Amino acid sequence: MPSLDKHESPLPTTTVKWRFPAVHPEGRKFAVAAGAATLLAFLLHVKFLAWLLVGLTIWVAAFFRDPVRTTPRGDKLIIAPADGLVTMIARVAPPPELGGPEGLADGDYTRVSIFMSVFDVHINRAPISGRVKRIAYVPGKFVNADLDKASEDNERQHFLVENSDGLRVGFTQIAGLVARRILAFVREGDVVDAGQRIGLIRFGSRVDVYLPAGTAPMVLLGQRTIAGETVLAEVGIDATLTGISQ
Repeated sequence: MPSLDKHESPLPTTTVKWRFPAVHPEGRKFAVAAGAATLLAFLLHVKFLAWLLVGLTIWVAAFFRDPVRTTPRGDKLIIAPADGLVTMIARVAPPPELGGPEGLADGDYTRVSIFMSVFDVHINRAPISGRVKRIAYVPGKFVNADLDKASEDNERQHFLVENSDGLRVGFTQIAGLVARRILAFVREGDVVDAGQRIGLIRFGSRVDVYLPAGTAPMVLLGQRTIAGETVLAEVGIDATLTGISQ
């Protein structure tokens, strides 16, 4: 049996068991309301409606599910803030709400857009560790979040996080066709860890992330991301990936 090199670390011997995701407190009131309506329909013997409400109750609980995520550690790693499909990668100027002397510098940034369907987890997480320097809410429309103009037209909420090295990463929660409320779990001045829960969007929406200069995305169009786990990019690594959908 080959011996372990002194520079190699032994593989972990513990195991992790799957567990049923909890329902986030923000969604419990909706699940309880749907459950109460279901019970009432059964008591009134309106069985067709009752079974429809059973499905609605299950969907509501699933929509607000809040699974545990394991976040890779690294000062230069930028982690996906949302579950969903990478629908756009573009070079754009940052939103004015994220600019200014204490915000993102002028110039073009690589924007990675992650679209969340109504079947995805909608808890959003911090892409890097640091201090929340800015939160800016902008009222707007509710056009399809898959459209490029949603970044400028839709209701949205911008975040700017700065780490201990002065690196600033901006990202934006964008409402969609059926999303009608954007929530933040943190405030300006709070210190967050990469992968920490920072907000929620109801029901179906998008999150844009603005990568720093000289940093290319490590995800591809059509790829699915997992909030708090998928590495979107590594700061300073500008190698462009290619892939194939199959």
